[in-house]
Amino acid sequence: MPRIALATYDPGAQPSKDQDLPVLLRALTEAGADAVARPWDDPETEWGGYDLVVIRSTWDYSWRAEEFVTWVERVGKATRIANPADVVRWNTDKRYLGDLAAAGVPVVPTRYLAPGDPAGPALPTDRDFVVKPTFGAGARFAARYTPAEHGTAVRHLARMHEEGLTAMVQPYVSGIDVSGERALQFFGGRLLHASRKRAVLTPGTAYDADKVAHPDLAAWTPTPAEVAVAEAALAAVPEAPELLYARVDLVDGADGRPRVMELELVEPNLFLFLHPGSVAGVVRALLTAARR
Repeated sequence: MPRIALATYDPGAQPSKDQDLPVLLRALTEAGADAVARPWDDPETEWGGYDLVVIRSTWDYSWRAEEFVTWVERVGKATRIANPADVVRWNTDKRYLGDLAAAGVPVVPTRYLAPGDPAGPALPTDRDFVVKPTFGAGARFAARYTPAEHGTAVRHLARMHEEGLTAMVQPYVSGIDVSGERALQFFGGRLLHASRKRAVLTPGTAYDADKVAHPDLAAWTPTPAEVAVAEAALAAVPEAPELLYARVDLVDGADGRPRVMELELVEPNLFLFLHPGSVAGVVRALLTAARR
């Protein structure tokens, strides 16, 4: 009986936002596994006692990124963890988009502003743009601006820099307003399913306001071009590691072709509630990984 721990976050008195967690636990148990869910920062959990630790919904990690990566590395020395620690460290910092671009993967053009870098000259004056941190999740500290909102964007950058965060500045990809953002989910090395949602960042929404992470989420059949870009992004991950899971988020560029907005290799929502037929494939992949 393989022992599998699904690492999550502690929701406190609120219900967990991870709708997939009870589904996975039930399916793994029915398949013969000893499966539990534990908050990643629970000091009482003996992670080395599990055959496999799977990072699932550690959705509070971006506030404590270095602490989280240290935890992943520690668990990885005690047992098998997915995804591997080197992948997690690389993927928690969205400067990985520069690595993908250097490898020839089409990505959303991105400029990076570290604390101390001048903000004003980096902001577009001829188009809408997005400002967000290189360490972040759930659109935390992210906002969309028009050129007329230059001053507000500068204050946004200053606020992030005060916290020691490096900022990303990207042109707002207007194709998302037409074709949405598509998420291609891979598990066990294979395309599992895909979903589409509309834009998260709406005009006039403050960077520190709560956002709906997956508005109007719906099942999607990916095009061959989308699959090709997603596979190219996965192939460009440094040192070609074995990935148990991955999600590639795509939007259409000005030329109408898909570009990578984000590559989620740490704790992507699987959206199994939208794709119940995918549960069996996820369970098989988890059991295979736990028995290695």
